[in-house]
Amino acid sequence: MSTRRLLRTLARAGLAATFVSGGWHAAQDPGDRPAKAASLGLPEDPRLVRANGVAMVVGGVALTLGVLPRLAAAGLIASLVPTSAAGHPFWRDADPAVRAQHLNQTLKHLGLVGGLLLVATER
Repeated sequence: MSTRRLLRTLARAGLAATFVSGGWHAAQDPGDRPAKAASLGLPEDPRLVRANGVAMVVGGVALTLGVLPRLAAAGLIASLVPTSAAGHPFWRDADPAVRAQHLNQTLKHLGLVGGLLLVATER
């Protein structure tokens, strides 16, 4: 394996790690996520949270392995947008400390989207 190919594989694995871990936890235990999804107008159904978690795991594994990486990246972006909006609504918090925490998480998610966009647009 060439150094370039190895580095690209490691980069995809690093980018995917958050999705595999977070998706696994959401699929195993939806917790308060269904109520947060309901705040976006989605049904308050733990099955939707579990399905989103499974999608993140599958997309993350596919991205890591280089199996349809552009499609995997696009799917991960699609799963991350509602996750970010429901989980970190910084615009709703009056408490400056809580608002800052949510904004920080949103910016991290934006960074993940940037990395996924790079993968999605690779040739």
